[in-house]
Amino acid sequence: MSSITSTIKWNLNAQEIESESFRIIESECSQYASMPPAEWKVARRLIHTTADIDIVKTLEFHNHPIEAGLEALSKRAPIYCDSNMIRAGISIDRLRSVNDQYSKDDIYCYIQDPDIIAKAKASGRTRAISSAEKAKSLLNGSIVLIGNAPLALARIAQYILEENIRPALIIGMPVGFVNVVESKQLLAQTDIPSIILSGRRGGSPLAVTSLHAIIESH
Repeated sequence: MSSITSTIKWNLNAQEIESESFRIIESECSQYASMPPAEWKVARRLIHTTADIDIVKTLEFHNHPIEAGLEALSKRAPIYCDSNMIRAGISIDRLRSVNDQYSKDDIYCYIQDPDIIAKAKASGRTRAISSAEKAKSLLNGSIVLIGNAPLALARIAQYILEENIRPALIIGMPVGFVNVVESKQLLAQTDIPSIILSGRRGGSPLAVTSLHAIIESH
């Protein structure tokens, strides 16, 4: 038997594993002790999800996003997301801890809709842009989670800057190498409450994690 097996904590349950993970994170992140508690909850969740303490260096909070997000959730704001992974990952039980009327029908993702697939094919543009355009009518007062498609984020930021569309909160965390940095920079130019991971990093799981962390502040 390998000597490594003796170092593994075999008998921990899921809650104990999470608690131990947070204890380790706290012990290794004293440099972030001055962060506001609600912001630290988001940061800690992102560290927990990625096992990367340095991710906090790219985390930006603009225009009081946690307070704005909780207020929107209390009003049962619609939630628009750019991927079905986000839609599947958002916990209805957690949403209902803020407003018990939430259901899966309050979470919108159009990326697989037949009309979006057809429109993207006909126009030669991405489904992400077509989806964001379809979502335009529900964006006012909504919560927006972008974890995959930078062009969706850029289009929504453009609506804000040029047409005064007013989402309640945007979690802008697309990932990749093309249009990613620019889309986040464009969002940062708006006055909408937002949480951004600057640079190339991001992903649907991180967008979901951030929303769940906001709910934990309730």
